[in-house]
Amino acid sequence: MVDGLRQGRWLTRDRIIAGSQVLLLVELTILVMLALWQHGAITGQVSRTSSDFVSFYAAGKLALAGTPALTYNQAAHFLAEQQFMVAGAPYQFFFYPPVFMLLMAPLALLPYYVSFYAFEFATLATFLLVMREILLEPGWAWIAPVLAFPAVFWTLGLGQNAFLTAALVGGFTLLVDRRPALAGMLLGLVCYKPHFGLLAPVGLAFGGHRRAFAAAGASVAVLVGLSVALFGTATWQAYFITLANSNAVYASGRIDYAGIVTPFGAARLLGFGSGPSYLAQVAVTGSMLLLVAWSWRRRPNRSVRAATLLSATLLAVPLALLYDSLLLLVAVGWLVREGRKSGFLPWEKTTLLAVYLATLVEYAVGEAVHLPLGPLVTMAVLLLGLRRMLFDQRSRQWQIRQPVSPLRPADAR
Repeated sequence: MVDGLRQGRWLTRDRIIAGSQVLLLVELTILVMLALWQHGAITGQVSRTSSDFVSFYAAGKLALAGTPALTYNQAAHFLAEQQFMVAGAPYQFFFYPPVFMLLMAPLALLPYYVSFYAFEFATLATFLLVMREILLEPGWAWIAPVLAFPAVFWTLGLGQNAFLTAALVGGFTLLVDRRPALAGMLLGLVCYKPHFGLLAPVGLAFGGHRRAFAAAGASVAVLVGLSVALFGTATWQAYFITLANSNAVYASGRIDYAGIVTPFGAARLLGFGSGPSYLAQVAVTGSMLLLVAWSWRRRPNRSVRAATLLSATLLAVPLALLYDSLLLLVAVGWLVREGRKSGFLPWEKTTLLAVYLATLVEYAVGEAVHLPLGPLVTMAVLLLGLRRMLFDQRSRQWQIRQPVSPLRPADAR
């Protein structure tokens, strides 16, 4: 049994896909039942809930009305939200920079539900195309384990933008070697969630990817300049004031700590105060900065670089929620690709399966027993990436040290 777990030969492609299809069917059933319940089809009473997308949509509406700065006025923003959600639903905060309104203003031209589904399914399709390029799997059967990943349902259920983030970051990792300028542009587009771009410039700088680094900076500069031209400097001033006060929201527990998959969220879930929790996060962030600098400077292969960067990013940022774990799925995709190419290392398949299964229960376990599984599963993926990097480098060193045969190729045959 131990040997089976170590080698993971029983984890065949067909079994993984079949199990994922069953899981996906269960998840879809739950999602439909929740939607019917929230809209009153089961109980006869509409639930007083709303999606995060209503916050994005209200920001777009305020931008179209010529008052983008009011997006960062909670009273005005809440008033705009109330036009598109059930009476009595709670306020959905908006802490995104004005560049995000460049996307949401055109979407706000559409009716709310049309805009919601257009955004979610267009970004989901883009994410799936990126995952197909990463996995290099034949056909479309691979889509089952990808769609069954819990973060997909958190994103759809909450109306979040994690598909877009994962598609952009995943596209960056795909293109950084072959099309560095385009890769940098994709990375720059992530500036609507700037904390997810925290470690990538470090990796680019220490990995010698100057063109990608410059393109990312240029992309950010263009987007910021365009937002200033369209929305004015007052909107940016209002954003910075709101951002400075956002800590009070996250430290207060207004957002469930069981849903925050970072060291900060883990410390808060374990009962530590906001001060010690932020100190722990700063320590981890500093460690991840050094780790990415060290690992990218060693120039490992693309799969290992991507997996290391993505998992380290989830640990380095103070705020990442359950839906943001899609970045972890991208990292797992890179490790699976590398395993299929060069062979899986001992315990690698079993660990990846354990990571996948842990994401199914991490929120429930966090709520029930205050055990933060999120950072633990991310750390497991990070360690798998680092282990493979060191293994590959030892293999190359061993090959270099082998004596070269004096025979010519024809004589050797």
